[in-house]
Amino acid sequence: MSEREMCLFCKIADKKIPCKMVYEDDSVFAIEDINPKAPVHLLVIPKRHIESLANLNQEDESIIGQLGHLLSIVSILACKRGLHDGGFRTVMNSGAGAGQSVFHLHLHLLGGRSFQWPPG
Repeated sequence: MSEREMCLFCKIADKKIPCKMVYEDDSVFAIEDINPKAPVHLLVIPKRHIESLANLNQEDESIIGQLGHLLSIVSILACKRGLHDGGFRTVMNSGAGAGQSVFHLHLHLLGGRSFQWPPG
C-alpha cells in the first residue's frame, strides 16, 4: 500500500473519508479539526502528500510556493471566521517530538481565545 493510500489526509483529499470541509481549491483544502484546541481550529492541508516540513529541500520549490498559498488561505479563513481583530495562531508541527500526529504536512489555524507564550 502506498503512502497516499495509507495517509488520513490523502484519503480526505480523495473524498474517501468524510469531514467538515471549509475550503477547497486545486491544491489545498481546509477542514475543521476533530479535536479542537480553540473555538476555531482549522487544518489547512496541501493535496500533494508531503510527510512534513523537514522533508522539503531545494528541489521542492513548487511545494515551497504552495506554502505561501497555504498562508494566504489561512488569512482568508481567519477573516471569514472573524479572527483578524482578536488575533489568531498558526502552527506547523514537524515530527513526532514536535506534536505531529498525522504525517502529511498541514497548518493549524487556531483562534477565538487567548493564547500563552511559549506554547505547550
